[in-house]
Amino acid sequence: MINDHILINDKSDWTDLAPGLRRKLIHTNHLMMVVVEFTNGPAEVPFHDHPHEQVSYIAEGELILFIKGVGEQKLQKGDLFAIPSGIPHTVQTLTPVVRIIDSFTPIREEFV
Repeated sequence: MINDHILINDKSDWTDLAPGLRRKLIHTNHLMMVVVEFTNGPAEVPFHDHPHEQVSYIAEGELILFIKGVGEQKLQKGDLFAIPSGIPHTVQTLTPVVRIIDSFTPIREEFV
C-alpha cells in the first residue's frame, strides 16, 4: 500500500480453491479485480449467480460460457464478456490452461 487511496499489489498471493484452480485479487472500496487460473485441463464450474456486476477478459486459453436463458458462446484469448447481477452463468474450460481476469462491482466480500 502506498497511502490510504492508492494500493499497489503486484505480488499478491494465489489462493488455491481446488486442485488446478486458483485465484488472486486486488480491490478498492467499490471495485474488485480477480485473476482466476484453471490448470486442470478441461473442467466445468457449477452454475452460479451473484448480486455483483461482472466484466471478464480471457487472458489465456479457450472456454465455453453458458448463460441461463441465453445459451452458450465459445470464447478464446482476447475475448471479453459481461454478466449483469443475478444472472446464472458458468464456464467449461476447453484447454489445459485458462486464465480469466474478472472485475466485480461491488466487491465480493466472500473473496476477501
